[in-house]
Amino acid sequence: MTFSIVARSDDGESWGVAVASKFLAVGSAVPAAVAGIGAIATQAHANVAYKGQALAHLDDGATAEVALEALLEDDDQRDHRQVGIVDSDGNAATHTGSQCFDWAGGVTGPGVAIQGNILAGPHVVEAMKDAWDNNADRPFARRLLAALSAGDAVGGDKRGRQSAAIFVVREEAGYDGGDDVAVDLRVDDHTNPCAELGRLLDLQELYLTRSAPEERVPIDDELRSELETRAKALGHPDFDAWVGTENYEMRVGPDWVDEKVLAILREGARA
Repeated sequence: MTFSIVARSDDGESWGVAVASKFLAVGSAVPAAVAGIGAIATQAHANVAYKGQALAHLDDGATAEVALEALLEDDDQRDHRQVGIVDSDGNAATHTGSQCFDWAGGVTGPGVAIQGNILAGPHVVEAMKDAWDNNADRPFARRLLAALSAGDAVGGDKRGRQSAAIFVVREEAGYDGGDDVAVDLRVDDHTNPCAELGRLLDLQELYLTRSAPEERVPIDDELRSELETRAKALGHPDFDAWVGTENYEMRVGPDWVDEKVLAILREGARA
């Protein structure tokens, strides 16, 4: 009742899972990942204990295939499980139990495991793999979403749509470098969850991603005056207060402002 992609970035610095399903809050059950260790998706008759167990095996040095074998060996419900794992080196493994509902199956490649059950057909995972391969130049989270969206576009879960999630880890990629969670977005109940996940990823980049150098507009005396004037017109004591209120701290520096944030301020002041 779910389709997912588990992957490591080509530079070997990020791991992540993107998943969608006709199931409430699929992001709460399926994905798990630890930076420098690997990532897993557990689905079909999901065994959520697999998440911690698999990551522990990987942390102990097991490959994705060995970790998968260890999970299944002692599980008398293995024929009802579906799992995808990618380890720290980019080795990938996938399992589809013989009792998973049709269509069910998966594919692997370097650094990626893609799997799904109760799908419109095998073309769903094939479309996801093609999208993954053809979007290697995109940022990792965007590449995961492109693969997920490709599966959704060709039928995805044949029962319909309900939820989707994306979870990405990279060392010190969390808010202000405080943890390793780069992206943790969930759409728990929506008529078009993959599209909504894309909208949330846009917001994630705006609020929680530092501006690239080419996005930074230098603040001279004239622009500083404009920033202060526009912020005050919106009811704030100064520009810094507006930035803090709107949560744009990662998009403003002492002598520059992000071009998107500048446009938002100017539009807000005009409104």
